[in-house]
Formats: sequence, structure tokens, C-alpha cells
Amino acid sequence: MDKKRLFAASYGHLSIDILNSSVAMILTLIAGNYELSIAQIGFGAMMYQMFAAMSQPLFGGLTDKLRGRWVGPIGLLWTIVFYAVASYMPSYPLFITLLMFGGLGSGAFHAAGMVNAAVSGGKRATTSTSVFFLGGQSGLAFGPIIAGFVVGGIGLVGMPFMAALMLPAVAFMLMYMNDPLPDAPKRAKPVADHRSANARHGATALLVTAFVLFIMLRSGTAQGYATLLPKYFSSQGFDPVTFGLMLGLFNFSGALGTLTGGFLGDRYNRRLVMAMASVLSAPFAFLMLYSQGTNYLLVAVAAGLLLSIPHSILLVMTQELAPNRRGLMGGLVLGFIFASGSAMAWIESVAADSYGLQLVLSVVAILPVAAGAIALMLPGTRPSTPVPATPTPSAAAD
Repeated sequence: MDKKRLFAASYGHLSIDILNSSVAMILTLIAGNYELSIAQIGFGAMMYQMFAAMSQPLFGGLTDKLRGRWVGPIGLLWTIVFYAVASYMPSYPLFITLLMFGGLGSGAFHAAGMVNAAVSGGKRATTSTSVFFLGGQSGLAFGPIIAGFVVGGIGLVGMPFMAALMLPAVAFMLMYMNDPLPDAPKRAKPVADHRSANARHGATALLVTAFVLFIMLRSGTAQGYATLLPKYFSSQGFDPVTFGLMLGLFNFSGALGTLTGGFLGDRYNRRLVMAMASVLSAPFAFLMLYSQGTNYLLVAVAAGLLLSIPHSILLVMTQELAPNRRGLMGGLVLGFIFASGSAMAWIESVAADSYGLQLVLSVVAILPVAAGAIALMLPGTRPSTPVPATPTPSAAAD
């Protein structure tokens, strides 16, 4: 295992997601200044995530061409600059526009970071990917907490200070994430057969549909909670520091979930792990909305951990479908996770303006049950070790 490369990728993930997860918190904190509705908060968060998500396949392809170099650190630096400059904008449209352009850097980092992380693990790609997402989930946990203290305390002028704290990660990535990645071994192509080809096409269509539905349902809960819980807790009378800590606890338990998922995914049937974790997360996510004190601590930890277990497994499964296009495949899937999650969070925020935030979040909490049922259609184990194509007799004679 290449520990230096994995550390650089994970540290970068921690840094970028501290900034990413603070956006919904900041929009909630400044909602009074701009008289923002719940739907407007959701729309602003969605647009930031959309710019990060839709650019990931492009940056994934660029990462493949550059063999993992440059894209990650430059992406993080890009986000840092735009995040800091946004705080000086005189109006909300300019503020959110700068943040959206900053989101492009997040797309670049994620596309490059997860490829470097997966390759650094060698045969334990799921484990190393889970370490990478442990860094990201930790960032998601610390972002609301830091924003609650800094931006909640001194206002938007605190954003440049938060951005500057992420600069060391850029240096580490330039040092340890800039050696070109090795090419993956090629797999022998099966002999063409029309009937088997038709069967494979049908199986592929079913597999893609299952992936899409699983991602949408799971992301609807994960991203919906990340976007709307700050507003929900604020409406319950909690101050910014307190509800920043409450959301941070949920996100940090998600960090433990990604690590747990990597361990389980390398050892047990992936399909069953993803299905069981998804179904079990639903009751705890529901109870988060109706619990306080110690009870909230327990259910938030359980919900965050279980909801995040499938994350690293899902990314490695898709990268294995095209081992020499890891950046592109990872960018497509991770981009779709962000895009579908942010779109569903916006739809949920629009519904909350009409039906109430607590009712909408209560429905959102049970979406992982359906995701768990769909997970049973996904592949159960990793593919076998690739075997080189058998040479033809003429080639052997040469």
C-alpha cells in the first residue's frame, strides 16, 4: 500500500469537504440577511453541488490522460480561492455565483483523489478507498462545526480564514500525489456470441438501472439531511454552534461508516452488506428528527454509520467495470451521486415550504429501505483476477 499517496488524497478530501459541507450551514446562517426561504437555501446548495458534480466526468477523463497527476491539487486550490473571494461579494447572487464556480474545483479533486486512493491500496482497493472517504466524511463533520463557530461568530469575513486552513493539503498532494499512476492489467475479451451478447446487454441494462435507483434513493436521504438539517435544527430553537455540532456528529459517524464499509466490502458479499446497512439506517434516521440529548447522540451515530457503509463499496464496484478508465467511471458515478442528491434535496426543500420540514424529512428518512431492496440486484463480489489473453499459435511461433 502506498501510504504517502493515500495520506495526501485523504487529507485533500478532508480539506475540500470541510469547505463543501459548510455551504448549506452558511446559507442557513445568512438566510435572515437575504430573507431566504427553505427552497432558496436548497436551491443555492443544489447549484453549488451541481457544478461540482457535472464536471466530474470531464475531470475524470482528464485524470486518466494525465495518469492521476496535477488535477487534484489544482482543483483544491481553485475551490479555496473562490470560496475566500465569495465572502467579499456585495449581493447574494454574486455570492452564490462565486461559490458555484468554486465547486468546479471540488469536481476536479474528487475525480482525481478517488483514483489515487484506489490505486494506492493495491489488492485492497476497497479498504484504501474507504480510508479516502473517511477523510471526506470527517471533513463533512468538521465543516458545519467550524462554520458554526467561525461564520456564526464573526460573519462571512470568517470564510477566508477557513479557506486558508486548507492550503497545506495542496502542498502535500503536490508532493505525494504527482507520480503517474500505473495502468491496470487488461482483461481478455470473451469470444463473441450473439445469444450471450444479448444476454449480457440485458444484464447490463438491469445492472445500470439498479445502480441509478440505489444511488438516487440513498443520496436523497444523505444529501437531503446534509442540506436541510441545519434549517430544521434552527427552527427547533438550537443556536448555530449547537446544531453545527449535532450535524457534525451525524457526518462524523458517516466517516466511520465508510471505513467500516471498506473493511466489510473486502471480506463479505458486497450486495448483502449494502442492502442490510441501507435498510437498518432508516429507523435511526427517522428517530434523529424526534430525539434530543443522549438519545439523539445514539441514533445520529447509528444513522450516519449505517447510511455511509455502501459509499466506498459502490465506487470501487463501478471502477472495476472499466479498470483503465477509473477516473472517468469514478467521476461519472460520484458526479451522479452529488447531482442526484442535490437535486433531490432541492425537491425536498420545495416540498418543505408547502408541507413542513419535519414531515418531508420524515418521509426522506425511509428512502434507504427501498434502496436496500434494490441493492440485492447489484453484484455480490469482486471480479476474478484478470488473466492475460492466450496467444494464438502464430503469435507464439513469432
